[in-house]
Amino acid sequence: MSMRELVILGTASQAPTRQRNHNGYVLRWDDEVILFDPGEGTQRQFLYTTVTASDLTRICVTHFHGDHCLGLPGTIQRLSLDRVPHPVAVHFPAGGAEYFARLRHATSFYETAELQVTPIEEDGQRIALRCGTLEARRLRHPIETYGYRLVEPDGHRMLPERLSAYGISGPAVGELIRVGHLDLDGRRVARDEVSVPRPGQRFAFVMDTGLCDGVYALAEHADLLVIESTFLESEAALAAEVGHLTAAQAARVATESGVRRLVLTHFSQRYPDPRRFHDEARAHFDGDLIIAEDLTTVQLPPRRVASAG
Repeated sequence: MSMRELVILGTASQAPTRQRNHNGYVLRWDDEVILFDPGEGTQRQFLYTTVTASDLTRICVTHFHGDHCLGLPGTIQRLSLDRVPHPVAVHFPAGGAEYFARLRHATSFYETAELQVTPIEEDGQRIALRCGTLEARRLRHPIETYGYRLVEPDGHRMLPERLSAYGISGPAVGELIRVGHLDLDGRRVARDEVSVPRPGQRFAFVMDTGLCDGVYALAEHADLLVIESTFLESEAALAAEVGHLTAAQAARVATESGVRRLVLTHFSQRYPDPRRFHDEARAHFDGDLIIAEDLTTVQLPPRRVASAG
């Protein structure tokens, strides 16, 4: 059975607190296990979850500010220490290639892991995965920054009662799905006659940024949106100055983009009470709202159900 969930390793911006580790997020999506923005302490946070470095298939870095990447050296070295047998892809802004090289070889170690290094060269760059498409979009921050989204292609949900009415079963169902039609007793049965559309699921990851087109492009129709909300609206001017979002802005993005489940994270240490983020966001978003906490797991919501007509 496929698993689609987000494991939250850390939720603090800039500096960790006693309750919040530096950033770190793991997306389990079928056969992909993607680590986003490993901050300091990522290896240690793994110990308190069911995730291990050996599980990782891919690492995505949004930008090279320390709270989003200082866990890279330990994570990369752990891949070699554990002799991970499969290649691990790594994506990051191409302009930060020198930073990545320094982090990769920050100390002496014997590298045995196979890293497939694929920098993000341009806005809208797409990477084909077995489970869908990983897309990067440029964000607005003082240094080169990209957000990511994973999009599953649309498909079809077969209707057993209609298949039965046509006498279609077994391998014929697979052929119908694959080809799009089936010739049966002199009549052609189209796939659309025995199925309904099955919208693909979407996950979006938006870190340090001010409002920009890239934020909305990533969030569009996301089933699960993980988005920074470093500040509250009382510090909106400061947020705009340093390239960050408020909880209210993130919530409005979610509403305008048709997001189903919203996860707010990357909180400034100036706010000890996370309920303030919930209350501010709730005024602008009436869907599923989660204020991220370290070492918790968030499920992707169930698939949208299309009508059989």
